[in-house]
Amino acid sequence: MDDSIELNSLDQRILSALQENGRLSYEELGGKVGLSASATLRRVKRLEEAGVIAGYVALVRARRVGLALTAYINVRMAKQTGGDKRNPMDVFAAAVKTWPEVVECVSLTGEMDFLLKVLVADMDHYTRFVMDTLLKHTSVEDCRSSFVMRPFKSNVSLI
Repeated sequence: MDDSIELNSLDQRILSALQENGRLSYEELGGKVGLSASATLRRVKRLEEAGVIAGYVALVRARRVGLALTAYINVRMAKQTGGDKRNPMDVFAAAVKTWPEVVECVSLTGEMDFLLKVLVADMDHYTRFVMDTLLKHTSVEDCRSSFVMRPFKSNVSLI
């Protein structure tokens, strides 16, 4: 089943403007896309209700708040035994949601089961997270890490 909805060019312009600056007033946004403030409000509300707009956030620069090291960690899960009552992947996914260092987690196909994007202050913080949290989780068999040396593109805009 396809959950996508058809967006016309006006919807796309509204989304593009909001992704650039989510703090625009409806009047300012309407001015950018050629609509009145009330028509813009109706369109934005429709996009919100349809789930196209998931929410509004402030984008924080990690380094400015002391999180200078970014790591991507591939995680392989332990094999499930017949006596397990809960799927190890479900147990792990629930735990990840409580770890503040993990800012993104996706399940993967292939050799590894999960990919974590982790933001930490420094290598000591990273080591503590991996040794005291990640590898101590009962569902984790192994992990492999890569560190970001220099980011070249980071974009949250989709349209």
